[in-house]
Amino acid sequence: MNAEIISFETGIRPDLRADFPGMYTREGTPWHYLDSGATAQKPQVVIDAMARAMGADYATVHRGVYSRSADMTLAYEAARRRVAQFIGGTADEIVFTRGATEAINLVAQSWGATHLKAGDRVLLSVLEHHSNIVPWQLLRDRIGIEIDVCPLTEDGQIDLDAAEQMLTPAHKLVAFAHVSNVLGSILDAPRAAALAHGVGAKLLLDGCQAVPRLPVDVAAIGCDFYAFSAHKLYGPTGIGALWARAEILEAMPPWQGGGSMIDRVTFAKTTYAPPPQRFEAGTLAIVEAIALAAAIDYVEAIGLPAIHAHEAALLRQLREQLAATNRITLFGPEASAGIVSFALDGVHPHDLGTILDEENVAIRAGHHCAQPLMEHLGVPATARASFGLYNDESDIAALLRGIERTRRIFG
Repeated sequence: MNAEIISFETGIRPDLRADFPGMYTREGTPWHYLDSGATAQKPQVVIDAMARAMGADYATVHRGVYSRSADMTLAYEAARRRVAQFIGGTADEIVFTRGATEAINLVAQSWGATHLKAGDRVLLSVLEHHSNIVPWQLLRDRIGIEIDVCPLTEDGQIDLDAAEQMLTPAHKLVAFAHVSNVLGSILDAPRAAALAHGVGAKLLLDGCQAVPRLPVDVAAIGCDFYAFSAHKLYGPTGIGALWARAEILEAMPPWQGGGSMIDRVTFAKTTYAPPPQRFEAGTLAIVEAIALAAAIDYVEAIGLPAIHAHEAALLRQLREQLAATNRITLFGPEASAGIVSFALDGVHPHDLGTILDEENVAIRAGHHCAQPLMEHLGVPATARASFGLYNDESDIAALLRGIERTRRIFG
């Protein structure tokens, strides 16, 4: 397989695409995959780590007294430490979940149900993913909290000046996307933390689109909860992580009950394991956790600053070319993190996506699990091209050719 040369001077090695089997068709030609915002392709080292963990190394964890179980337990807990190190936390602050969706639901149903009461307020923003809206609505319907919505600036950033004016002592939580999955806009997270803490509220960040692109240090940010999914970070599906301050986790009750999360069970009373095990009921995602650690090793070997610079160079080039094309509307700020959303006048994004697929180009077309943002933008859907570390200029060229073909088809 011949990898295209990546010409940007960003520290990304030119043969990197070859690390990803999924970036090629069955015939061995490059596939122009521009949907990493939905899920990222997996490098061979992650696939290999998963195969080893599921094959020759496989055993249960935290239960067996035999040596392979002990070895697998060590590997699983090493993965927890690796995740903690990656975002600047400690191992006792990392809860493995099925993904960011479950992580946010865990916060809502454990911390929220325990510490919030009727009349307390939660501040979200217009651009939030449904996974950071619906859990709070479920809690609202259950206990009577109130939800406020922070507006956006003209270029699609969360308007923190407006947030400052909106926040009151009644607000107990601010829950924002660190990077928008539609617009790519990057939150000033330390300022958001300062604003939240200024009224005594906690800050939760949805980091799904941030961790594959930006260095994250939860201590430097000052947030209280941070959630992300592995599959957007070049790791497997079915696992993610919730980071929360140790003292917050300690004060949270279990959300799900079962094996692994207990200390002692009797029919009269059950006592629970300390965090993070308290929140990991049932058989654990052993293989997935080990593969997530391998994905982090891969990303950090390249370097997140280099990845961000590479994606930013691609993004600038694509935005410039789209802006010069008649009948295209661009959404979001010029300086964003690896994501470009746009609309082609007179063509539904689904039609554009279908024609692009015929050209061997994969984009996302739809509301991107952000229907309130679509309503704000005044469109039913957008087309979204989202970059990964494996993309290069050939992907932009293929996308532009497909757009031009679509324009000809629709006249």
